[in-house]
Amino acid sequence: MPLHRRLAVIRERDFCRFFIGYATSLLGSSMASIAVSFAVLETGGGGTELGYVLAARILPLVLVLLVGGVVTDRLGSRQVMLTADAVRCLTQAGLAVSLLGGAPGLWTLVVLVALWGAAEALFTPALNALVPHITHGDTLSDANALLGVARSFASIAGPVLAGVLTAVTGASSVLALDSASYAASILALLLLPRTAMPALPASSFVADLREGWTEFRSRTWLWVTSVQGCLFNLLVWAPFLVLGPVVAQQRLGGASSWGLVMALYGAGAVVGGIAMLGRHPRRPLLVATVATLGWSLPSAVLSTGRSLPWICAAALIAGIGSAVCGALQATITQRQVPPGALARVSAYNSFGAFALGPVGLAAAGPASVLIGTSGVLGFGAVWQITTVVAVLALPPIRVVLPRQPADGPTNAAADLTPTTESRTGR
Repeated sequence: MPLHRRLAVIRERDFCRFFIGYATSLLGSSMASIAVSFAVLETGGGGTELGYVLAARILPLVLVLLVGGVVTDRLGSRQVMLTADAVRCLTQAGLAVSLLGGAPGLWTLVVLVALWGAAEALFTPALNALVPHITHGDTLSDANALLGVARSFASIAGPVLAGVLTAVTGASSVLALDSASYAASILALLLLPRTAMPALPASSFVADLREGWTEFRSRTWLWVTSVQGCLFNLLVWAPFLVLGPVVAQQRLGGASSWGLVMALYGAGAVVGGIAMLGRHPRRPLLVATVATLGWSLPSAVLSTGRSLPWICAAALIAGIGSAVCGALQATITQRQVPPGALARVSAYNSFGAFALGPVGLAAAGPASVLIGTSGVLGFGAVWQITTVVAVLALPPIRVVLPRQPADGPTNAAADLTPTTESRTGR
């Protein structure tokens, strides 16, 4: 397919406006994470203080996700995203100002960063609910792929820019730029039409959560892949992120080598996202699940003592697989879940996938003392391969999905069932 046809989604006015604002805020956020870390260290903090500040962002991000899903399905994705970006704009401005005044107190940083994380938790499920409203027909998959490319590009470029700007102008200026990037996102959202929400009967917060849970658990493919993602983060990715730098320090040349590995993972995700443009596999869940095999490679290569080129190649392949899986799973969820419950279902999915990630980060070091670094990483690789095979054995993962009609997203039955085409083999 020609490139201009693959990029048809960018010519859709609403998506193009949103994409520009979102990509700008992503770049600012990826710079801010580095700037906050250096700000803590430069103002006299150490590893303990830095840990408190980083945890202050992650904990609200996990705890507020389900709240974000309920609020979005009640008020609409655009309204919630505007609120979230306004809070993030103000928190980053507050961080920048506090650093200009000298060394801010630890609790000042903790409170502002916690508000940043809570706003991010509101934004995440709202984003998944917004995309179907600003795309049409077959461009939904391309929209998710492009958003993934933006996230991956920001994860590469942001830290590099943050390192240079922090060294030259200080962390405060980087945080001020991040605040401005959220302002750009707010402007893009204001230019979008309001998201029309269906008239829903009045219900309690708990009832809304229960309804979202019912939608989530009624789809076998959805809760199974969420459980797979949860255990992947616990047993595979968290140990890789903790023990990978240790291996790099011991025998690969240190931080620069590890930076190259992670940069190639991000580059692979960019390549995978671009490759997904214009592609609509007949069995998207199967393709997405097979793509997750790539995540086993970095841990496997590290555990067997391979050289740096092998590890870089494994990271590149894993990045490609992550982009393919992410784009397809987001698209399937957006097409199969009713719009009125999409944010809550997305929140449950994200919560399930990431809830045990912090546990994995904390446990990776002690586990390596008990069974060795290679043992932990090798177990993770075997676990990932085993779970992929197990998930592929489920019939809902292998079904053929009907083509998306040109007039917008469809809402299928609660669980995927094979179409006539898949049953006849044609």
